[in-house]
Amino acid sequence: MRNRLLLVCVGWLLCSTVIGQNLTTKKMTLEQAIEIAHSRSPQVQMAQLNFMAQYWNFRSYKALFLPALNLHGSLGNYNRSLVDVRDPETGRISYVANNTLSNELSISIDQNIALTGGKVSLNTSLDRLDQFNYGTQIYNSNPLSIRYTQPLRSFNELKWKKKTEPLQYEKEKKVYLESMENITLQTTSQFFSVLSAQTSHQKNVENLNDTRKMYNIALKRSEIGTVDKSELLQLELALMNAELTASNSRTSLEIALFNFTTYLGISESASFELLPPTTPPDVIMEYDFVLSKALQNSSQNLMLQLKEIESQQGVAEAKAARGIQVELQANLGFSQTGNSFHEAYRFLKDQEIVGLSLAMPIYDWGMSRGKVKMAEAKARLVRTQNEQDAVKFQQDIRIKVIQFNQQSKQCEISEKAYAIAQQRYDITKERFQNGGITVTDLNTAQKELDEASRQYISQLGTFWSAYFELRKLSLYDFIHKKDISAEFDKIIEN
Repeated sequence: MRNRLLLVCVGWLLCSTVIGQNLTTKKMTLEQAIEIAHSRSPQVQMAQLNFMAQYWNFRSYKALFLPALNLHGSLGNYNRSLVDVRDPETGRISYVANNTLSNELSISIDQNIALTGGKVSLNTSLDRLDQFNYGTQIYNSNPLSIRYTQPLRSFNELKWKKKTEPLQYEKEKKVYLESMENITLQTTSQFFSVLSAQTSHQKNVENLNDTRKMYNIALKRSEIGTVDKSELLQLELALMNAELTASNSRTSLEIALFNFTTYLGISESASFELLPPTTPPDVIMEYDFVLSKALQNSSQNLMLQLKEIESQQGVAEAKAARGIQVELQANLGFSQTGNSFHEAYRFLKDQEIVGLSLAMPIYDWGMSRGKVKMAEAKARLVRTQNEQDAVKFQQDIRIKVIQFNQQSKQCEISEKAYAIAQQRYDITKERFQNGGITVTDLNTAQKELDEASRQYISQLGTFWSAYFELRKLSLYDFIHKKDISAEFDKIIEN
């Protein structure tokens, strides 16, 4: 028995040495963990990059309404071949040798018109054709021309973009804020996982120390016959189990710490001692207030609006594609040709081109009508789904508010239960040392203390997770009583 006790003590000494080498050197609170996560976590970088992508998409949309300067050209087009030529008097076709080089260059300023869906362009162009067979060159210039293209009865995409794109950008701002709050929520979950493992390990080490002391006392009492063989063996087995439990809990703590520091984006090898949050703040949620903030601040309402507008856009596009399609084209300006560059810009001639182009399906076997019906059915489906999503959103908030308001009481009860379990264990340990109770009673008090400690940490974690979940849904800080925002200009600059 003494040999086994010696092995146990040696094992405990080795375990203590390892624990001493890896002892946590830095202390961290929940607030500090959240601050680190918001500045260093890889998830923050992903959220910022997603927002930047949406920002540049919005910038591209705004550029559609600004004038665009474009350069078009076709340079060095050499053509040496036989081409067919028809005699205008006899109609006879002959093939003649062609040996030419053509160059074309044009500059235009284009402006989209969102109100009508048309496009106006201010152009200038110059073409040159070299005919090597005849040793001649011809210039064709359009110094200035104004072109206007106007679709009639067609789908005006720019008109609908003016409705959807600003809403989409505002929604992406909310999504970014919600992503940051989700990082807060995940950090809280990771924090309490480590805190639970840390508390469990500390309790296991304390239990190991207490069990070893109780075993030494039991050895002395066995020599005088106050402890029988069965109780001594039971305590010896408890000592071995306590050492195994302490070793396993240390491994669990290291794994939890590794996952936690990886999520925070911390690359240092130093570990941390997490400090449990103080008593939960006195915050009472009111459903009507939380719901109003959620509808005002979250991306949910904007997302439902976008779905509704996009479904209406689908109906409008299907109806516009049905029936006759008409497009007005007009080109007003000046032009001239000449054998030299200067002649191409002298004595300019007026140029007026106006016309309509149209296309109308005579019979399409009901295809266009079917597309309209499909778009209308999809719009009704989206409207019904939006109504259901809105109701579910409100129900989720109501349930989470009820659960949160009860959680503060749960934390208070679990804290009192932990204090009582600690007091009972101290009394039981003292009575065992005096020989008043059995090993079974001591083990029972120890397990009750461990469970009370675990339950207290679990209830604290549930409280803060519930709080940050409601904060994510409403984008409102209920402790400092202000809306959650971000400096988007700095994100864009960075």
